[in-house]
Amino acid sequence: MQRKIYAFIAGGLFGAGLFISGMTDTKKVQGWLDVFGDWDPTLAFVMGGAILPMLLAWRLTRGRKPLVGGDFPKPAKTEADSDLVLGSVMFGAGWGLAGLCPGPAIASLSYGGWPHWVFFAAMLAGMALTPPLRHALGKALPSS
Repeated sequence: MQRKIYAFIAGGLFGAGLFISGMTDTKKVQGWLDVFGDWDPTLAFVMGGAILPMLLAWRLTRGRKPLVGGDFPKPAKTEADSDLVLGSVMFGAGWGLAGLCPGPAIASLSYGGWPHWVFFAAMLAGMALTPPLRHALGKALPSS
């Protein structure tokens, strides 16, 4: 139960941070991505404010256990493969077209209106359909 309470608090803080920083504002995100147009650089500070503490946190977790049990996740693989490239292209295209990525999409469900719910449903459908589609197509899709 304690683990669920911590997860609820952490998720709430994360969602509030996304909202306060402007990451749930689709126009602000698209302005950040429009480097050749009316570029809005403010989200660079949001990303820096997330990346720098995370670098420190990863260093501090080495050899330690979480307070509520389990293990910290192992660092991701470092080599670039076709899955990483294809996933990055798809993520970037979706982020640029919709102005949302998964975290802000969930955070904006309570106030964003029906377009955010449509994006969320499409995101879930894409996540659910990718593994069986990859399996059905076999070697037609690149795999690592």
